Amino acid sequence: MCGRYRLSRADKYAMEQFGVEVDPDFTPRYNIAPTQFVPVVRLDSDTAERILCQQKWGLIPFWAKDASIGARMINARSETVMEKPAFRDALRKRRCLVPEDGFYEWKTEGTAKQPYCFALEDESAFAFAGIWDQWRSPDGLQVESCSILTTSPNELVGDVHDRMPVILSREQHKLWLETEPERANQLLDLLVAFDAGKMKKYPVSKMVNNARNNSPECAVAMSAAG
Repeated sequence: MCGRYRLSRADKYAMEQFGVEVDPDFTPRYNIAPTQFVPVVRLDSDTAERILCQQKWGLIPFWAKDASIGARMINARSETVMEKPAFRDALRKRRCLVPEDGFYEWKTEGTAKQPYCFALEDESAFAFAGIWDQWRSPDGLQVESCSILTTSPNELVGDVHDRMPVILSREQHKLWLETEPERANQLLDLLVAFDAGKMKKYPVSKMVNNARNNSPECAVAMSAAG
């Protein structure tokens, strides 16, 4: 699964690959957790242009009776996404990019769990494959929410966890966002493990275990930190 990640940079260079403007209110985030609101890139339903918006992490299907279901919907398994009622319509019609520059997984080492950060070799920003939905509460409040697609891990991640988020290359962004609903089945070919040769991993402080911690120290390699 993917249960924690970071977006520590959203400058012009980092965000231009997603085709959106830099958010002037952006604050670096080093420990993003489920049920928090996160920045995503999706198509505007009226203009079909890319927009950057905030969505709650944990998809709430439009037909849900209450929002609590979202806490169990932070990830969608690629292998079954077209079969699950909560996800299949979103995959066909409502896909998004979830920008980030690193994600965390935990490995059991003895009696403890050691967190590791996974990032690209050059520490640049990249995107998870996401799906989203819009839910209306009984009192009329509209909430957009999202899930991150997961798949079997590459050899780098597999040493720590048995799942990993689907990472899309820059060349795949357009296809992911703009493919017509009737051709959505073709997107399943994108939902595979990212090239381990382009990634790196390193142990980080157990500060990241607590979602209240949101400082650069959460993402510093332990060896670099001494």
